Amino acid sequence: MKHLLTICLLTLALSSCKESTTTASPSSDLVEDTSEIPNNKIDHQLRQVQKATIAPELDGKADDPIWKSVSWQQLDQKWLGDDYTAQDFAGRYKLAWTPEALYILAEITDDVIYDKEKDPLTLWWDDDCLEIFIDEDNSGGGHQFTHNAFAYHVALDGNVVDVAPGKTPTLYNSHVQSKTTTLGENKMLWECKMTIYDATYKDGGVNEQKILAPNKKMGFALAYCDNDASEERENFIGSVAVPGEDKNRGWIDAGIFGTIELVE
Repeated sequence: MKHLLTICLLTLALSSCKESTTTASPSSDLVEDTSEIPNNKIDHQLRQVQKATIAPELDGKADDPIWKSVSWQQLDQKWLGDDYTAQDFAGRYKLAWTPEALYILAEITDDVIYDKEKDPLTLWWDDDCLEIFIDEDNSGGGHQFTHNAFAYHVALDGNVVDVAPGKTPTLYNSHVQSKTTTLGENKMLWECKMTIYDATYKDGGVNEQKILAPNKKMGFALAYCDNDASEERENFIGSVAVPGEDKNRGWIDAGIFGTIELVE
């Protein structure tokens, strides 16, 4: 009997050990290791951004003096999805700055405007949206769950989402203000005013915005999530050519961003 009891206790102990070593954290499958992404970005797609003497009026129109004087840049790099036609998607954008903000004007041709999720914090990347990537000090490096850089998803209704430290989807509506207007059946103008914060930004804390000045360099990329009424987005089109097979790296690696330089 004593021998039988010993066997039972030993079996129970082994079973307990096996369970404890195979049970994973509920969030372990969400962890992306960014420790090997260096903060030593080399400038690429270096573009100068003109200062606006008169700040653009945020009205979703392209008739401000600065927008008439700067050139369009192309939004034409396929980061995800199959090939698409010009009727399905075409995009271009302009940039300008004042000491208080960076301004973006994007002209988007999209044959189907689709807002799949009504909750702005649920699967926001599967809705049609403009995504603005910004790295205040142009250092590159990982930023998936940090504020080393920001990846603002600007929704059709104006909500702005990024993932905060702690893996928490968070609204940053005070960081990016936007206005959209429709031109014809399938073309939209997005006008955005983006306040700049650095890597010391603390959610829920008191944060000072960065005041912009000539000669400042920042990491920047723009992209558009295109969904034509599917379960998931069908295309993700960016402003920067990304080398290698995995081109959907902007949400993790600020090193793929282009570089903008502020000039007067």
